[in-house]
Amino acid sequence: MWTQQSRGRMAQIARKTKRYPSDLTDEEWDCLAPLMPKLGRRGRPREVDFREVINAVRYLVRSGCGWRMLPVHLGAWQTVYSWFRELARRFLFQTIHDIELMLDRERQGREASPSAAVIDSQSVKVPSAQERGFDAGKKIVGHKRHIAVDTDGRLLMVNLTTADISDSADAQTILDGIRRRWPWVKHLFADGAYDRLKLMDKASYLDRRGGHPTQRSAAGLQGAAEALGRRADLWLDDPMALIGPGL
Repeated sequence: MWTQQSRGRMAQIARKTKRYPSDLTDEEWDCLAPLMPKLGRRGRPREVDFREVINAVRYLVRSGCGWRMLPVHLGAWQTVYSWFRELARRFLFQTIHDIELMLDRERQGREASPSAAVIDSQSVKVPSAQERGFDAGKKIVGHKRHIAVDTDGRLLMVNLTTADISDSADAQTILDGIRRRWPWVKHLFADGAYDRLKLMDKASYLDRRGGHPTQRSAAGLQGAAEALGRRADLWLDDPMALIGPGL
C-alpha cells in the first residue's frame, strides 16, 4: 500500500540511485552541498532541493535539450531556470569549477593554484548567430574562443568574442581576468599570434639570453620577435604589488 512511510522510503532510494549518467553521486553532492545558499532567517521556508536543481542543469548540459524539455521528475523547468539564473548571478558555478580544479591539482601532487598557463584561441563556425565576425587568417565566419589553461590542460579562463577580434586584443581581457582570479600565475605561454607590442602594459617578456623577465622597448621587441621564433613567453606583473599596505 502506498503510504507516507513508503513514499519517504522511495524518496531516499531515489536520492541514492542515479537515474541518469549526469546525476550527482552522494560523494559529489557532499562536496557541493556546503557551497549552496543558506536558508534565510525570515520568509517562507525553502522547498526547492538544490541537488535536483544541479542534476537538472547537468542533464541539460549533457543532453543538449531545452529548458522546457527537462524531465518532469527533475522539477518544474521554470523553477530550475530561475534558480540557475540566481546561482549563476552568485558565481556559484565558477566557484565550484575553481575549487574542483585546485583539488584535482593537489591530487596530482601539484600546488593548488597554478603558476604557469597557456593561452590560445579557436575560431568556430556559427551559421545563425546574430553577431558574427570573419577570421581572415582561418577563413571562418563565426565566434572565437579565447582560452587559458594550466600546463596540464585544466581550464582557467575562457572568453567568447566574434571571430574578427584579434588574439592580442582579447588577450588583454584574459590577462586582466587571470590577475584577479589566479593571482599566482606568473608565466604565460603563447604563440606568435599575440603581438608583444600590444601587451607591453600587461606583462614583461622573458629574456632568453639572461633568463630574467625584462620590459623591452618597441624596437627591441620587434628585433626579438624573430629570435624567439614568434613565440611569446610572458611574465605577468605581481598583482599583489599593486595592493597598498593595509588593504
